[in-house]
Parts: sequence; C-alpha cells; structure tokens
Amino acid sequence: MDRDARMRQYDGKVVVVTGGAGHIGRAICQSFLDEGAQVIACGRHDPQHPIGSGEKQATFFAADLRDAEGSQSLVNFAVQRFGRIDILINNAGGSPPVEAAKASPRLTEKIVALNLVAPLVLSQQAHVALSANESPGCIVNIASVSGVRPSPGTTAYGAAKAGLLSSTRSLAMEWGPNIRVNAIVVGLVHNDAGIDHYGGAQGFQRVADMLPLKRMAAPEDVANAVLMLCDAKAAYISGAALEVDGGGEVPVFLHLASEAAAAK
Repeated sequence: MDRDARMRQYDGKVVVVTGGAGHIGRAICQSFLDEGAQVIACGRHDPQHPIGSGEKQATFFAADLRDAEGSQSLVNFAVQRFGRIDILINNAGGSPPVEAAKASPRLTEKIVALNLVAPLVLSQQAHVALSANESPGCIVNIASVSGVRPSPGTTAYGAAKAGLLSSTRSLAMEWGPNIRVNAIVVGLVHNDAGIDHYGGAQGFQRVADMLPLKRMAAPEDVANAVLMLCDAKAAYISGAALEVDGGGEVPVFLHLASEAAAAK
C-alpha cells in the first residue's frame, strides 16, 4: 500500500517545533510531516528556504522565545490555527564558545534564557492545550551531552542543559498522566558548516572515529528518536533522558595511551 494511502503515525496531530529552521529542527519537522502531522516551526527569523518538501511544509511562526510574550503568542497561534497542540518539541538552543572568565553577565543570562528558561516557560504556557486532548500530550526537550559531562568553553550552556534535564524529570512527575515529558541527550551531530570547528575534514573524521559507532549523528538520527518517544507505543515512558550519542564519547586518555603505544 502506498505510504500516503495508509493511516500514518501522526495523522491529525499538531506538533510545535522550536528552532525549526536549524539542521536538527528541520529534520524533526520533516519526520513529523512525513507521518501526517500538522507542524508549526518556530524561530526568530523567517527561514530562507521552506521547512519541508513539496506539499508537506511546516507553518512557520516567528518569535523570540526568550520573551514570554513571544512564546505565549506561539501557543495562541497554534491553538487558533489548528485548534489543538498534541506535541511540543523544545529544540531551540545553542551557545557560542566562550571562556567562563571572559563571559559577560549579559551573555550568560542570554544563554541560560534560551536553553533553560524559554523551554520551561513555553512548556508551562502550552500545558492547558497539551492536557486537553483525548490522548496524553507529549513534550520532548532536546538536551545535550554538555549537560551530563563537563562543558569547558560553554559552561553556561552545559549548566542550562543540565537544568533542562532536571526540569524534564520534575515536569514528568508533576504533569502525569495528562502529559508525558522526556528528553534526548544529543551527542556530536554532523553539520557541514561546522567541519572547520574540528580543524577541517581530517580533524572532523578523527573526532568521528573516536565514537563507538565511528560517525557523528545525522540530524535524522535525532528526529527518529523524537518520533519514537512521541509514539503511542512509548506510552509508559516519561521522565526519561534518552542518550542519542552513538555509544558515548570514549575517554581521551585511552586514545592517547593507544597512540603512545603505537609510536613505540
């Protein structure tokens, strides 16, 4: 049977994805669109290219989620446009590299606001809509390995992601059974624009080879994990932090010891 002719996994569902124009956000939006959902992608600026493909495109809503009025306007728009919200994906986030001793108080506040305060406030604002449907609503917070291990050079970001993981567990306990709340702990993700960050293609490949699965995640790997957590088959999973990191980062000292042994 043709894929479009059968009942798809998320037919009739309304999904809000923050940071929807980024490389991970686009993959999440596309995955939900492919499964029949109505998708609202949010970002600060209109995207240069449509989010989706063909007739399956996300509705874009521009808002700065660090402003509580902006995030409330997103919730209002979703409910007015589609009448409901079934799933919220708190994906917007990020941080520039900055030494902790040199980071200004204002920059630290902005990083924490984007990566912790904004998803928490948006989740609170979406609570009523997510609780009003025939099946439990779902929230998935996109966290990072920076929140579960030291994050030198992005201290505020790591602290914010650690806080996001804590809030995931707390909200899951407070809002069940009406809403399931889970998180994804994302590891290194392949991004062509970021290859220079690793010293070029050779450095990029060396970092990838240090991971157990010998590659960085593709954005679609994260999107597939999101769909899995929102699936009705995951109905008893809440308060979880799913690690999508290719098996974890192998301790550097093991590689240094291996290289030293090989050089003898």
